Amino acid sequence: MTERRLLLLNGPNLNLLGSREPEIYGSTTLAQIEENTRSVAVEFGFDLRALQSNHEGELVDAIQAARADCAGIILNPAAYTHTSVAIRDALAGVELPVVEVHLSNVARREEFRQHSYVSGVADAVIAGAGALGYEFAVRYLADRIGS
Repeated sequence: MTERRLLLLNGPNLNLLGSREPEIYGSTTLAQIEENTRSVAVEFGFDLRALQSNHEGELVDAIQAARADCAGIILNPAAYTHTSVAIRDALAGVELPVVEVHLSNVARREEFRQHSYVSGVADAVIAGAGALGYEFAVRYLADRIGS
């Protein structure tokens, strides 16, 4: 196992960051988020593998694969936050530390966004900090895993 690797997963529609509803999600692109998160991970001695998918099964496969070579997972499940028992079960099954990240403060949004299947298996939840939330997630995992 490569204990110095983190998996960064982003769910559906996050490939549109920077242009999609910037008043909610900001103007930072997903590529910029991945680059910034990677830079912070490197500061703490971690490699970062990043994946964005609009497909639930691909996210589940990536979570399961992380068991073999990752020390922790940073996940913005996006819309799957509120719908995916499969992602929740995959996270529980790999037994890695997980940080759930949301760009917006989901508690201040529509009622259907108030429930997260992921939060119950996440070690930490960061919501409403925008793109900085990913940096905070790396810092949390570095502390938890040991940098």
